[in-house]
Amino acid sequence: MRCLIVEDEPLAADRLTDYIQRLPFLRLVGSFDNADDALSWLLSNPVDLLFLDISLGGMSGIELLETLMVNSQVVLTTAHPEFALKGYELKVTDYLLKPFTFQRFVQAVERAQSLMPAVTSPQRPALHASAARGFIFVRTEFRLERVRLADVLYIEGDGDYRQIHTTQKRLTTSETLADLETRLPADRICRVHKSFMVALDKIDTIERDRISIRNRLIPVSATYRDRFYALIGHGTPPYGTPPYGAPR
Repeated sequence: MRCLIVEDEPLAADRLTDYIQRLPFLRLVGSFDNADDALSWLLSNPVDLLFLDISLGGMSGIELLETLMVNSQVVLTTAHPEFALKGYELKVTDYLLKPFTFQRFVQAVERAQSLMPAVTSPQRPALHASAARGFIFVRTEFRLERVRLADVLYIEGDGDYRQIHTTQKRLTTSETLADLETRLPADRICRVHKSFMVALDKIDTIERDRISIRNRLIPVSATYRDRFYALIGHGTPPYGTPPYGAPR
């Protein structure tokens, strides 16, 4: 399920991001701190589930819904219970009153999931068409360069840029890790840290939440830990829950 956050409180947005990343069937495709930018983005980027704050600078969350331009399921997130009736009049999926727990968040997501169509909509492709063919194009300076997925070792955040390390070379792109995540198959190249994605078939060893790829050590953060071990076929690390201070 492709998710979008519209939330102007940084701590609340960070908490929602963390909650979304804990569930492997959710994918965060964007986050905005105002409704105007979110609406412009939604016009050409359909999502499945919108987490929407009500009290925003400028257009409110309620006003955004009243534009009738939101086609996704909506979970309202607010500290103001008095808007609950209005939210349900607008047929929102759920109403989360801040501060809400991860368990309550999961309940809202499960409700949204139960209302999803059984067949994937044509406007929500499971995988970017290029990635399905085994490659993607990435922006490098003034050109688009083809990257074969089979050649990718890992992708590293480096300030305002991302370094794509391949078996052949290293490419520098301004595309964000979040952008790349939406275009790459998560069962082949997955996020393991806020600054790293790795190709699962290029991993040499994993020890104490540190991945080794060609002698480069890459941390697995607590945020992505459960999803990563599930993808490689281990529900938990072979050494159990770490008391040693896993990387974050």
